Formats: sequence, C-alpha cells, structure tokens
Amino acid sequence: MRPVRRVCLLSVHTSPLEQPGTGDAGGMNVYVVQTALRMARRGIEVEIFTRATSSEHAPVVELAPGVLVRHVVAGPFEGLGKDDLPSQLCAFTAGVLRAEARHEPGWYDVVHSHYWLSGQVGWLARDRWGVPLVHTAHTLARVKNAALADGDPPEPMVRVIGEDQVVAESDRLVCNTDIEARELVDLYGADPARIVTIPPGVDLARFRPGDRAAARRTLAIAPDAVVLAFVGRIQPLKAPDVVLHAAAALLAREPSLRARLVVLVAGGPSGSGLAEPTGLQRLASRLGLDDVVRFLPPQPAHGLATVFRAADVVAVPSHNESFGLVALEAQACGTPVVAARVGGLPVAVADGVSGLLVDGHGAGSWADALAAVALDPDRRLAAGAVAHARRFSWDRTTDALLQTYAGAVAEFDARQAAGLRAAARIA
Repeated sequence: MRPVRRVCLLSVHTSPLEQPGTGDAGGMNVYVVQTALRMARRGIEVEIFTRATSSEHAPVVELAPGVLVRHVVAGPFEGLGKDDLPSQLCAFTAGVLRAEARHEPGWYDVVHSHYWLSGQVGWLARDRWGVPLVHTAHTLARVKNAALADGDPPEPMVRVIGEDQVVAESDRLVCNTDIEARELVDLYGADPARIVTIPPGVDLARFRPGDRAAARRTLAIAPDAVVLAFVGRIQPLKAPDVVLHAAAALLAREPSLRARLVVLVAGGPSGSGLAEPTGLQRLASRLGLDDVVRFLPPQPAHGLATVFRAADVVAVPSHNESFGLVALEAQACGTPVVAARVGGLPVAVADGVSGLLVDGHGAGSWADALAAVALDPDRRLAAGAVAHARRFSWDRTTDALLQTYAGAVAEFDARQAAGLRAAARIA
C-alpha cells in the first residue's frame, strides 16, 4: 500500500487565511487550518487551493512549514457571493489543474474537498490525476432548507443538484456526526460503506479555562455582571435574534437584572445577513436593549477565548449546525453552552452535563435555559463543560483523516488495478 505523502485540500469559497466570523469564513476555515497544520507535523505536505479575492494576495502563501495556500484567480477579486461562484468553477478548476501540471506525475496522493463547490472541482481533479476524492460537506442544502429561519431564502437547486453529484462521485464522505451520516443516506442516497464519521476537534492549548476576572477586565465588564454571549456570523441561520429576544424576556421577568446584564455579540454579517448588516442592532434598539447589548467585531482565537471566559453562558441558537465548533471552544474554556437541539449540536453539547439543549427557538424557553445556567451561583455545569470538550481534539481528528485517506488510496488503487487486469483479459 503506497503511503500518503501529499494532500490537496480544496476550499473554493473561503480562504483559510480569512478571519472566522466574517463573510463566509467560519468553522470550516478552522477545520481546514487545524487539520492541515497537524498533517504537516506528521510529515505530510499539504497544499490548499482557494479562490483569490484580492489582487494583493500572493499566488502562494506558506501558512506554516509544510502547508501552502494557493490563491487561484477565478472571476473578479471582489463582489462574488457563494451563489455566484458556480459560474467560476471552470476557471478555478483550470487553475488547480495547471498548478498540478507543473509537478511530476502523481504529485498528489489524495484530494479532500470542503463544501459542495470544492467537491465539484475535486471530482474533476480526481479523474484527471487518478487519485481518490474525499469530501466533507460541512452543510447540506436539503437539511438547511428543511430548517430555514423566517425570511431566509432557500438554498438554490443548483446546489442541491451539485451536492447529489459530489455525493455520488466521492470515494469517501467524511461526516462530523452520525446524524449527518444518516442525512447523507436518507436525503442523498449515499452509500453507507463510503461514509466515515470523524468529529471535529478543539484547540485545547488555545481554548482552556482561564482567569474569569481578568477576561472581564479586558472587556470592561463588571465582576458581578451576568454575561450572555453569542459568537458567530450574523445571519438568520445562526439565529442571534433569539438571544436578544430571550434577553428581553429575562428583563421583563426580572427588571432588576438590567443593572447587571451584559449581552456580548461577537461576529460580522454574512450570507443573507448582508442584506441588512445593521438589522441586529436595530432589533436591540426595538427591544430596549441598547444599554445591555455590546457588539464586538469578529475575534481572533485569543479574543474568542477572552469572550468565552468572561461569559456565564454561551448561546448557540442556530436553526441548523453540522456540528458547532463554537460550542466546543466555549466549553473548553469552562463556560457552559445553551444550544438548539438541531444537527450536530447534541454531540457538541452534553445536555445537562456541559450545557443545556433547547427545543425550538421561542424566547420563553431560551430565557429559561439561559437563566438556569447564567444565574447558577455554583456554576455546576462548568466542570462538565471542560471534561466534555476534552473528549475532542484536532490531533484525533487528523489521525482519523489520515487513516481515511490511506484506506481510500488503497481501495482506489485496487480498483484501478482490477480494471487494468480486466482490460488486459479482454484484449
């Protein structure tokens, strides 16, 4: 069995160099970066292809020793959303194939595509290079369309068809949870034998319990404040409005809490949220929360850790999440999470142990759950949060990915050899 020496990662619509929490950058960016870094530490050469979105981007950037990011020019540098990108897949694919053609034959051993747009490119690269295609969807159109937020437009049919094609062509489909694996089988007709469930991880060196008082001083928050936090992209799918409505419900029940309540919202507008980039601020004003809510820009990892440590509870009210890395990162910092019981969040959050899961998105039920955690003087879920997060690590994720690559390569090579033998017999 030939070893895996070089891996091609495809991330068409968002660069691993972008700041998570703004634009289309989010958990997928973290996933790509963290696994690529750890593959390189194991002696694997990794090249990440992404679309160039600025003329200032160098064609090739070394993210770390052993990890290169290649910026492929495909369409205008700015002004293209994800819905516009299918028209540029031909140009992007051409750029990827030309980069590989400069190397000796057999340069890459496996292609791993992230998100359906990358899967379309990976499908063609797989056939051109004669290597297996491993695909991670991260989100699925049919799943998102079944759980749309009010006013959020459905995913277009071009994406649904594209996902069907990628699922059919991939040699391995990597899922975050068994829930996602069942969705691929039930909604896309995926072959269960080609599905591998590999949970994402958390950077336990970066996200760990710390000095809560110091974190609050950094953010100019009073030591006795009751702090609710939302971290993520500002768009209907992520449902930050649920946190504001719940905060308003809490204050209606207990007006005296206003002097202590702080709601932190860290993130930037994204997706359909770009249509109303100040919509959440306007909602806060309508709900009478201007003195309570504090909006922060998207945070780097060290800033996120500070927000998590300062909070009494982190809310993840998304209408759908394939996993929810924010939940893991918050828990690793010792902060319990209240999350919607959707998608992979029941895996990311241990209900009653590391946080609470909420059915639906009603303000009353969310106010109940947030108050139960944030107002608990004993912080009984904090220890459970840390213990649960420590079950996940990027090292374990990377090890499982490399095993998956090796299995896919061995199976692909055996299939190719069998095809050659059959052709020779016919000849």
